[in-house]
Amino acid sequence: MGGENGSEKPGAIDVAELLLTADIYNRTESLIEDDLPPNIRKHYFDVQTKSVKRPIYVTGTDAQKIFGIENAKAAIKDLTFVAFEEFGSQLRLTVFDVAARWFANQKELDRIKSNPTLAYFYENFDSLDVSYAQARSSNKPLSADREWIDAKIKELCADSKEADDLLKLAYIKAPEDVRDRLTGLILTDDQKSEVEKMSKALNNRQYLHEIGLYEIGKLLFVGPPGTGKTSTARALSNYFSLPIVEVRLSMITSQYLGETSKNIDKVFELAKRLSPCILFIDEFDFVAKTRTSDEHGAMKRAVNSLLKAIDEISLVEHGVLLLAATNHPQLLDYAAWRRFDKVLNFPLPDKEMRRKILDKVLARIDADVDTQALAEETEGYSGSDLRLVVREAVLNALLEDRRHLNQEDLDRSIEEFRRRIFDYKRSVAT
Repeated sequence: MGGENGSEKPGAIDVAELLLTADIYNRTESLIEDDLPPNIRKHYFDVQTKSVKRPIYVTGTDAQKIFGIENAKAAIKDLTFVAFEEFGSQLRLTVFDVAARWFANQKELDRIKSNPTLAYFYENFDSLDVSYAQARSSNKPLSADREWIDAKIKELCADSKEADDLLKLAYIKAPEDVRDRLTGLILTDDQKSEVEKMSKALNNRQYLHEIGLYEIGKLLFVGPPGTGKTSTARALSNYFSLPIVEVRLSMITSQYLGETSKNIDKVFELAKRLSPCILFIDEFDFVAKTRTSDEHGAMKRAVNSLLKAIDEISLVEHGVLLLAATNHPQLLDYAAWRRFDKVLNFPLPDKEMRRKILDKVLARIDADVDTQALAEETEGYSGSDLRLVVREAVLNALLEDRRHLNQEDLDRSIEEFRRRIFDYKRSVAT
């Protein structure tokens, strides 16, 4: 586990990292929660104050829950600079300088680089190649933690019924809960460029505020179903380490929601309190359907409240990146379009994109297939369609107790998919 001069006891370096992190954090007021690694921060997070209170004390139970060390006392047996107090099983450093030198000698540079608190201390320690700024930039912030998000929701909702009503309208996820990854998607050059612009905007909010550039960070995703609009919005949550608030817009017609306009306002207020975060409005064409309908006057008022709320929220001022998606952009009127500073197209993938999507989906599967040939066979397929084709091929192979896919498996799955689409269109026509 350790390097030169290190202990051979499992968990020794883990305990030393935890104790050094706690000691440095306790003595350095300029360090904040964002400087703590998520596993340590989440363990010591205080729900009432929504922070990590000083001083941090370390016990054997803490070491067990954070690093899985079953016997902390045994782990530190050879660490002369660590004391174990039987009463309360508390662990503490006896000589900080000796501990710091020992840890540096373990050659565990990756640990230091992934722990901003340690990087802060070791940046000017001997000749270690450590940057506090780099460690901080790659560390997930407090606002990305599920614990912090839950505390914020609890703060906003005065009672359980209020919380239930809110969560019927919005689905809130922490970045750690999002399965979609940007690296798992095949994006167009325009989409990649916009992601980079939003990254720069998020990191330069103060500058944008100073120069008075507020109309940034409201994007409308348009394109056919299955082209990655929702997946991209969710993936950005993980990529930017931002919580995502997904608005289930069609749910505002539910008779159980009560005062709809009030709930919409509450969703936007929640987004502001979770700042920085992503607010994602799916089914945005529902706005157009409601505005052109002669029925549901209350729903029309609610939609007007929604449009007003969109006008009044800002990435620069409030730290909320607003994303909306629609499969039917032709239904939107000018009043809806003008709410967004950028319309981002999600077209059906061309042949080269289809090949890349198939390569990505099949990357972890034992498959001997020609994805170029498959791409040529799947003209008009969305990314979601291609994933369904692969899924069916995998399941069909499992029916034959096989985990290896060949070209015939994929060709058969494509044919089944075509037949299913044909049957669906025929049933709709009749």
